[in-house]
Amino acid sequence: MTDRIETTIETPDFDTTSIDRSGTASVKYDVRTAVFGSPDVMPLWVADMDFAAPECVQSALRKRAAHPIYGYTMYPPEFFTAITGWLARRHDWHVGQESIVALPGVVPAMNLIAAAFTEPGDGILVQTPVYPPIHQLAGNQHRLALESPLIWTEQGYAVDWADFESKLGQARIFVLCAPHNPVGRVWRRDELQRMADLCVQHDVLMIVDEIHADLVYSPHRHIPMARLSPEIGARCITLHAPSKTFNVAGLNTSFAVVENADLRQRLKDALNRSGLTSGNVFGITALTAAYEAGEPWLEQLLKQLQANIVYVVDYIEQHIPSICVQRPESTFLLWLDCRALGLDDAMLNRFFIDEAELGLNTGISFGAPGSGFMRLNIACPLSQLETAMTKLQVAIERLDAR
Repeated sequence: MTDRIETTIETPDFDTTSIDRSGTASVKYDVRTAVFGSPDVMPLWVADMDFAAPECVQSALRKRAAHPIYGYTMYPPEFFTAITGWLARRHDWHVGQESIVALPGVVPAMNLIAAAFTEPGDGILVQTPVYPPIHQLAGNQHRLALESPLIWTEQGYAVDWADFESKLGQARIFVLCAPHNPVGRVWRRDELQRMADLCVQHDVLMIVDEIHADLVYSPHRHIPMARLSPEIGARCITLHAPSKTFNVAGLNTSFAVVENADLRQRLKDALNRSGLTSGNVFGITALTAAYEAGEPWLEQLLKQLQANIVYVVDYIEQHIPSICVQRPESTFLLWLDCRALGLDDAMLNRFFIDEAELGLNTGISFGAPGSGFMRLNIACPLSQLETAMTKLQVAIERLDAR
């Protein structure tokens, strides 16, 4: 793992190749019967992609797998240089390697941080609708759950500033999802600055989930919260991973950027107490390869994801007007407003499963403001989305005819 990985231009086939994932212990495919009651629904739910990881990652994994011993693994120097190089190139964020803390995953890290930096009864503030593990974080750790609902507008979701500030007064931690899952917002600099300034004013620690930071569409640009100023950076624990970007979520490897030395040591102490200090040999290999040589592949992926988004949004607007969808600024997830269908959340879920034969995430699982919504994953070959949209259109037409 000491040789630098060469960057080569590959031509991935995102559009026509459908890879059969059934029987690979894939949550997205092999848990369909348990989740939806049928193995035959088209799975457009779990937030991973139906695209092969870049060849640079596959090649590095094959090379490492060829060595027959997979023992306890350290985080080598190139793991950290790959991360700092990636953050500098992609996000103009120049951090020292000493600020990087290796982690087994973003969700485990959030729970670990919540447990280590708060006491039972302390408030944890989130903005709903939001990724279920963030929404469930306070309850999981027996903390006070504080929710500031985002405001739905025709121009996209916005922060309810009065509500946000009032809830901060009760909070010890604020968890920011940036870019936001499921609504697809890329927070502007002025929005980030205002949120951060309020957190500083109220002495609130910021946990910033930036796992979708690499999947942002022009003209939008991700700005790391901690990059705004040294004072703000000193109050941030930023969580990041290559899992969404390069489709390697199953390798359970992520990292935090913690520029405050005291916060960093407290996080490391919590990891030590939990016994979470060993690396995943294949996760380390994949992260290093992806960040050193995966940038050309990512640029092509972004074009394909944008094309898929345009197709689905245009199709729904033209053929399924009873569903409203806004074009996301980031992620490969579409947030479908199905409230006009007049179905409660349980009925809406059954409609997608039984009538459209589609497996999506229920909006209500993202918090109360998600009631009447469904989340659709578009990170798959376009041919699958064409089939899915036809199924949905036919199902809606049958519903309307009743």
